[in-house]
Amino acid sequence: MGTPEFAVPILEALIKSDFIEVISTVCNQDKLVGRKQILTPPPTKILAEKYNIPVLQPDKIRKPEWTEKIKELNPELIVVAAFGQIIPKTILDIPKYKAINVHGSLLPKLRGASPVQFAILEGYEKTGVTIMIMDELMDHGPILSQKKIKIEPKETSKTLFEKMAKIGASLLIETISKWISGQLKVTEQNHDEMTLTKILSKEDGKINWQNSAEKIERQIRAFNIWPGTFCFFKDRDGKERRLKILEADITVCANKKLKDYGFLFTDGKNNLFVKTGKDCLKLTKIQPEGKNQINATGFIGGYSFLINKILK
Repeated sequence: MGTPEFAVPILEALIKSDFIEVISTVCNQDKLVGRKQILTPPPTKILAEKYNIPVLQPDKIRKPEWTEKIKELNPELIVVAAFGQIIPKTILDIPKYKAINVHGSLLPKLRGASPVQFAILEGYEKTGVTIMIMDELMDHGPILSQKKIKIEPKETSKTLFEKMAKIGASLLIETISKWISGQLKVTEQNHDEMTLTKILSKEDGKINWQNSAEKIERQIRAFNIWPGTFCFFKDRDGKERRLKILEADITVCANKKLKDYGFLFTDGKNNLFVKTGKDCLKLTKIQPEGKNQINATGFIGGYSFLINKILK
């Protein structure tokens, strides 16, 4: 049971395992994607169909009809990886070897929908993958195994997701083998140490220039897949436009007298800076609304009217 790209290496590892038979893949429904709103299947559905594995796409997995369909499949084990819906106890209780989840953090830290993004956003130096037995509460069940991952200084959610999917797939197969043969002891989580993440919204990507350059730079790396990190500017006609900040570096402001948060300026050498609550942010890759991404030199050349103005 899984939907996005993160779940693909995990599903493929299960398919290629020599002691596991994948009898069905359960994922979210196809959705309209992009400006042209093309109906697009989830990545796990594409992989499952490649291997001729039946696919179920419930609108709401909590509906009793889906419990009955899972019962008919009679699975011995359910593996969940970024499924995207709350799975009811009626389904969790079906398999002999329980339902186990591949979660992208070292539980009990960073429970919830966005553990990878929040590990970067909150400045963690390490995170990891946890294989756990699922219960009715969110990321609450006992732990079967964990593996730590170092977060590199310029790590993005995209690169961290890719690492986690690969490591999670390998750890999962190893864990299942030991779990079904009775070699693993479960470990209860220390619930007093738990922290929570949340479902991200588009508004979470909006930059508050009063924050420090360090915090904003982490926000850019954390949200580089979605929702992106952005601010607003006014074009030559006075219309408000969105400006995506794709890559940036932290730097000490050369001009200590700068006071206006969001003040955009250059150093005369094709370097582009913004004043923040602490230090400055050097913008290296930017994308104005409706345009292709450009570097600082390209932005200075095409949007010179914004230099020494305030980004909102």
